[in-house]
Amino acid sequence: MYAQYVRLANPRARYPLLMWHGGGLTGVTWETTPDGRPGWQMFFLRAGHDVYVSDAMERGRSGWARFPEIFPGEPIWRTMSEGWTLFRIGPADGWTVDPAQRRAFEGTRFPVPAYNPFVMQGVPRWTTTDRQVMAAYDALVQRVCPCVVMVHSQGGYFGFNAALNAPDKVKAVIVVEPYATPDARADAARVKDVPHLVVWGDFLEGNAFWTGGRSKVTAWQERIRAAGGVADTLDLPAEGIRGNSHMLMMDTNSDEVAARIQQWMEQRGLMR
Repeated sequence: MYAQYVRLANPRARYPLLMWHGGGLTGVTWETTPDGRPGWQMFFLRAGHDVYVSDAMERGRSGWARFPEIFPGEPIWRTMSEGWTLFRIGPADGWTVDPAQRRAFEGTRFPVPAYNPFVMQGVPRWTTTDRQVMAAYDALVQRVCPCVVMVHSQGGYFGFNAALNAPDKVKAVIVVEPYATPDARADAARVKDVPHLVVWGDFLEGNAFWTGGRSKVTAWQERIRAAGGVADTLDLPAEGIRGNSHMLMMDTNSDEVAARIQQWMEQRGLMR
């Protein structure tokens, strides 16, 4: 698994910050925005964190293995129109191949003119490699932690489980718009001392995919709280911050969202 890191001479954070991406994407998610602004990697470095950015096993700079000899099945590719709706850039009937004719959600914070450059960041992925991906992330945790893990989308599954697998090493989990959660048999009491923060953007209403995923995540948070743990939610629209897409770290107000997350880390005692 590819992992790159930047260590500060005098970090203000107690632990390094590990950034894990979502499905069909790579660590580039954190490095920059499609319209050329610095990404969250730089924001959190400036805030005083050592930062590790990974490409999951079989993804991007980590490279592929042969299939079906090593990886079962074949990779899948996300289409441009699928990303438009899944990432809540705009409605399905607002999509067209002609950028000038596209209709995004009113008030969207995603830099719509940069949607094509964003799509160029997409890479093939497998749906059959979760076990190997998890093993690689667990190995990274054992090597470089104690740490704080920040994950996005598909990465939510791996972040939640990384804490379950190593509650002594993972000191907090920040989950940006996750979909999947741990197995129903998972013991939430294992992470009662690991504070969790879940962040949600806008335009979820009426979206069955995301409202269904959010209900599962909420149920996992409730299990953590019932076990005596901390499982906070940053609902941006409820905080008066409207217009965010699924790609919060690329939206035009990405630094404002990152500042809210940084504030939470300070409140949870994760800074020196």
